[in-house]
Amino acid sequence: MKKLLPLLLALIGTGAGIGAGLFFAPGPNGHATPDAGHAEPPPAGAEDHTAADMAAADHGEEESGDGAAGGHDGETEYVKLNNQFVVPVVEDARVGALVVLSISLEVSAGSTESIFDEEPKLRDGFLRALFDHANIGGFDGNFTQTPRMEALRRVLFETARNILGARVKDVLITDIARQDN
Repeated sequence: MKKLLPLLLALIGTGAGIGAGLFFAPGPNGHATPDAGHAEPPPAGAEDHTAADMAAADHGEEESGDGAAGGHDGETEYVKLNNQFVVPVVEDARVGALVVLSISLEVSAGSTESIFDEEPKLRDGFLRALFDHANIGGFDGNFTQTPRMEALRRVLFETARNILGARVKDVLITDIARQDN
């Protein structure tokens, strides 16, 4: 019980932080972006467009050849997945530790809603990748070493790309913690 209490407090604190972030989110769709305070203002009249109108406008901008580099620099959004990922680390046929991760996605502008629509499939793919990573020892020892974290990010990115396609620009691990038993 003594070892579970810090993990529970961390989860409650993270949940409260996420709730506060969503409550104070400035975006019109209720989802915050990490740099919302520094984002460029939307063009005049953009608030009146539906998601389909905005997707069509984004598609038109890509075809216009304005020199934008494939959806970067203001043409991306950040989607924080609603719940954390809890991965058991099995040692000698018992759970020796739990790894808790928070993951966000950098996606093409206008695709936030479609990402949330496919979140169950995405979570399943991420959990499979995380379980595989744990089973090969990816969370053993100093699991935050740069090569290990890069390997994990690469696997998560490939998983996201296989499920969501080119809408995904990057996978961000925003929080990671390991609680040993």
